[in-house]
Amino acid sequence: MSRVAKQPIPLPKGVTLNVDADGIAVKGAKGSLSVHHLPGVTVSTGDGVAHVHLTEGADDRFGGTARALLANMVHGVSAGYERKLVLVGVGYRASMQGKALALNLGFSHPVTFDAPAGISIETPSQTEILVKGADKQAVGQVAAKIRGLRPPEPYKGKGVRYADEKITLKEAKKA
Repeated sequence: MSRVAKQPIPLPKGVTLNVDADGIAVKGAKGSLSVHHLPGVTVSTGDGVAHVHLTEGADDRFGGTARALLANMVHGVSAGYERKLVLVGVGYRASMQGKALALNLGFSHPVTFDAPAGISIETPSQTEILVKGADKQAVGQVAAKIRGLRPPEPYKGKGVRYADEKITLKEAKKA
């Protein structure tokens, strides 16, 4: 079994982990998440800790994956995930119109983006976007879709970028 799979998953106070025939469900303050069973993996809970075990004769490649998925679900329902995007460019703005995100990205028309269920989008300022949710994969996917509306260009760096992203600018053509 891999080193990752051997590590226990601490369950914070208020988080419950249920193992059913359908899959594994985790409930907490930020919501509930579930995942189907991975082949050859069993999960046991007790003393506020969950352990991932491999069944006899099973391929051990799913052990670390199952443990990482469960740890991400536990963190998501207890603390949640957040991804910050920054708009760089003259006239680039973001605002919320109800549950839809309205973006001015230098096109001839405003772009609207509807947040899927379980994801909340906030705009603390006109050039910042916060994507929040319990599901790590869904938060990353929504942030990537928003970034994909106008990715940063390599000459001036204008566009939508992650807050921690560094853009290497190219040198302009010289005459």
